[in-house]
This record gives sequence, structure tokens and C-alpha cells, in this order.
Amino acid sequence: MFEVLLGLDNLIAVSSWSLHRTIGTTYHDSPAKGPQGEARHSESRLPVLDLPAALRTHGYEAMQLCHFHLPSRDASYAGEFRAAAGAADIELLTVLIDEGDVTDPEWGEASVDWIAGWVRTAAQLGAGRARVIAGKQPFSPEAMDIAVSRLNRIADVADEVGVAIETENWFPLLATPSAVNEILDRMDGRLALCADFGNWPRPQIYEDLPKIMDRAETCHAKLEFLSATELDERHTDACLKIAREANYNGPYVIVNGGKGECEWEAIDIQRKALGVRC
Repeated sequence: MFEVLLGLDNLIAVSSWSLHRTIGTTYHDSPAKGPQGEARHSESRLPVLDLPAALRTHGYEAMQLCHFHLPSRDASYAGEFRAAAGAADIELLTVLIDEGDVTDPEWGEASVDWIAGWVRTAAQLGAGRARVIAGKQPFSPEAMDIAVSRLNRIADVADEVGVAIETENWFPLLATPSAVNEILDRMDGRLALCADFGNWPRPQIYEDLPKIMDRAETCHAKLEFLSATELDERHTDACLKIAREANYNGPYVIVNGGKGECEWEAIDIQRKALGVRC
């Protein structure tokens, strides 16, 4: 039994990444290469338009959507998705923009425009937030200056369309708590934080996560599996204890599809570990 359980008032959401194999088809898009068509990972495909209803059937109320799971960015398709989410009473918390690097020497400027375009798409889909990558280049004062300048330009677009932007403790620029805190301070409220339980290496994460957790507005509860049905309880307990001691009360997003054949089973195992009984 896990030592730390969350209260029932904590919203549990599901990232489409945790259903990557179930969705089955991805549509890669990046500022460097553009749309790359589709790649199939499963014979039994769950169309993204059917995902909100499937989540509701399994007892969930909210979701995040990876940008590469979206088969179309046409306004008509965005309207269909928004209607499907509304019919299922599923809240789209965040569109996860999983490409782009505003600090890249060659593709940095192109990334600003590309990410801003996806922020506009997030608004059309009905998302309240868009998660962006702060930078893939190693930390340096110069890289941080570039990131802050260019993220502010993306924030201007986000303000225009009514979407909040957030980043997470991910990739080299934000590899340390000090870098995460610096970019949040310098963005002066225009960039929120999604704290991720799995992006930083263990065991250092248990020292570093407490230094940023009190600033998190969302959380990727990346619980880890030892087998198809067994979670790493020590990691789960440690991360949830950190969140509790930071008085974190935002949504927890399940992002791990597990090691077994059924991703839905893995998601439900994590939901129970988070202390939510549906």
C-alpha cells in the first residue's frame, strides 16, 4: 500500500502519451522538418476524436493532448474535437507541444513561429494551456537570455488567443532547479510550470524537485512500473510526499502507458496509486 495518498479534490487527468499505442497513429511535425505524414504503432487504432468519450467511459474528467497525435489542424477538425470533448464532458487541460527549440542556433527563430502557431491551434481545440519546451541547448546565460526573449514573443500570441503557456523541468536548458526558477522569475508570471516526476535523473530528483514543486501549477505524475502490474512504490511515495509537502493542489496528469499490453490497465493502476477511487 502506498504511504502517501492524495485527496479526492485533486483532479486526475490523462495525457494522450499514456495511450500512445492505443491511439496507434502519430503525425510528426516540427519547425525543422514540417509535417511528416503518419506513423502507425498499433493495428487497433483509437481515433483522437473518440478519445474524450473513451476517457469518460473509463471514469476520467480531463486530458492533455500531444501535438503529434492530432491528424489535422484545420479549424473544422478542431471544432469537431472541441464538440467531442464537450459531449463527453472532458476538459482539455493542455496541448503538449513536443517539438521546437527557441534556443537552437539554426532553428530558434523558426521555432518561435512554429510554436506560436500551435498555441493558436490549442486555443481552437479548446485547451486552457499549451506546454512548450523552454530550450534544448545546454544552460548558459546567453541561452537563457534568448529563451526569455523568444518565449515572451510566444506569450504575446498566447495572451492574444487566451491560452496560458507553461514549460516543465525538461531538456538541457532547465536541467537544474536554479534554471527553472530563473526562467519563471524572468518571465514574470507569463510562463507557468508543469513539474514532472520523471524528467530529472534519480536519485538527484528527490533533492531537486522540492526546489521547484511549490511553483508548479500542473504536474506530470510519471509513475514508473517495475512490471506490467507493479509500480515502483518507493519512487511514487517519494514524489507524492514532495508534492504534498509543497502544498501542491493542481491536477495530476498520468503519462505512463506501462509495460503491459493494456494501457488502460496501466492508467487505472496509477490512478489508484494516486489515491483516487472511481
